[in-house]
Amino acid sequence: MIDKVRLAVVGVGNNTSALVQGISFYRRTGSRVGIGRPEVDGIGVGDVDVVAAFALSGDKVGRDLHEAIFAAPNNFPRIEDALAPSGVVVERGLVDDGGIERVAGLVKGAEVLLYSAPSGRPEIARAYAEVALTAGAAFVNTTSDPVARDPELLRRFEAAGLPLIGDDLASQFGTSVLHHTLLRLLAERGITLTSSYQVNLGGTEDFRNLVANPNTKHQSKVNALGSAQVQIAPLGYLPHLGSQKIAHLNLEAQGWAGTAVSLDVRLVVHDPSGAAGVNIDLVRMAAGAARAGRGGYLAEAAGMLKSPPGTAI
Repeated sequence: MIDKVRLAVVGVGNNTSALVQGISFYRRTGSRVGIGRPEVDGIGVGDVDVVAAFALSGDKVGRDLHEAIFAAPNNFPRIEDALAPSGVVVERGLVDDGGIERVAGLVKGAEVLLYSAPSGRPEIARAYAEVALTAGAAFVNTTSDPVARDPELLRRFEAAGLPLIGDDLASQFGTSVLHHTLLRLLAERGITLTSSYQVNLGGTEDFRNLVANPNTKHQSKVNALGSAQVQIAPLGYLPHLGSQKIAHLNLEAQGWAGTAVSLDVRLVVHDPSGAAGVNIDLVRMAAGAARAGRGGYLAEAAGMLKSPPGTAI
C-alpha cells in the first residue's frame, strides 16, 4: 500500500475548502465522477493527508482545519456535511518575508507545500517558496505570481532535488481552457479569427482580490490563450454569485470566401471545484517526482498551468 502524501497548504479559502472536502468525499465514496486521473504515480485521489495549514484571518487561525474551511468569507458549498476534526490547527502564516524559519519548522515533514493564497502578492509567494526549500518540500504555486518563472529559484529547487510547479493553475474546466480549445478548433478547421473576447464574473474572495490586483492575472490569461487578438475584460466581482463563476466568450471569424462565423458561449462553474480538480493532480505529481528524486519544473504539469516557465511575467 502506497504511503499517503503529506501536504501543507497556504491559504484556507474556497479552493482549500473544495480540495479538503473533495479528498474526504472520494476517500469515503470511491467515486470517480469528476476525476481525470484516478492515480498519479500510484497515488489515488484519497491518498493525500493535509498535515499543516496556514492563514492570516483571525476567524481561521487557531481553529481546526475542518472548521476553518467553512469560516466566512468562504462560500464554497458543503460537499461533506459531517467532517470529523482533522487534528490540524490552522497556523498564522507569513505577512512579509520574515518568519521563514518559523513556518518552515511547521512545514517540516510535509512532502508538498501547496500555495493557494490570493494572487497579487509576489513577495509572499516567493517567501513561501523559500519556506519549501528550507523545509525540504516540493512547492506548487497556484497563483499568477511569478515563482516557477524565476530562473534562479528554479535552479535552486532543481539542485535540491525538489519539484517546483507553477505558475497559475488552469482550472479543470474554466474560461482559459475552453477559450484556448475553441481558438485551436478554429485554426484546425481553417477558420480565420478576426476578434475575440472573454468576460469573467465571480463572487469569491479571490475574485475580489483580483479586481484590486489584476496585473499578474491578466498577463497569465494572455499567456494561456497565446493570441494577441483576444481581449480580456477586467474581472468583475459580484458577491451574490458566491463560489460560482460566470464567463462569457465571443469569437468572430471568417470562413470560406470571407463569410462570417460568430460564436457566443456562456460558462457557469464553481470556480473552487475547478481549482481542486487540478490541484489534486499537481500535488500528486509533485509528491511522485519528489519521491523519485526529480527536482525543478515538471514538464508533465504544463497542460494544467497558465504560465509555466518560459512564459511572460
